[in-house]
Amino acid sequence: MGDIGLDAAAHAWHAEAISGFARSELFDRTFQEGMDLVEETAAYLDGAGRQDAKLLSRSAALAYAAESMRLTTRLMQVASWLLVQRAVREGDMAPQAARDACYRLGADGEPGDRGPEPLPSALASLLARSERLFERVRHLDARMYAIGDNEPPEHPVLAQIERLKDVFEA
Repeated sequence: MGDIGLDAAAHAWHAEAISGFARSELFDRTFQEGMDLVEETAAYLDGAGRQDAKLLSRSAALAYAAESMRLTTRLMQVASWLLVQRAVREGDMAPQAARDACYRLGADGEPGDRGPEPLPSALASLLARSERLFERVRHLDARMYAIGDNEPPEHPVLAQIERLKDVFEA
């Protein structure tokens, strides 16, 4: 009987924690950094990156293509995750809906084995920055959503109140 109240309270607490992050300065900074990196990457790959790729050997050009695909995939995952958090912030999505696996960060952001071919320095810089951003966002995702994945975290004060209720009801 006491568990029902605790579950509802814990779900409410968890929803507030998710909403609170979406309204935070940390979210604002992370969102801006992510969107800026997406724009910078797109500009590079559509502009100077094309020129850089033309100057590479065949094997280096293949490595460039693979890494640029990995880079764009990683950034699209980050951008999608950030846009979901913004939807929560703006009230367009319920915090609990944002917990759904389809909105969670995938594992595809892992850095790959780049091999011996040197990449253009601009691409290497974008890769390194995207990896750091992905890891920060993965950490945020884990802290906000992966706690028990199907169960919200136990709130210590609410758990103590439930224990007291159980003692007095017995």
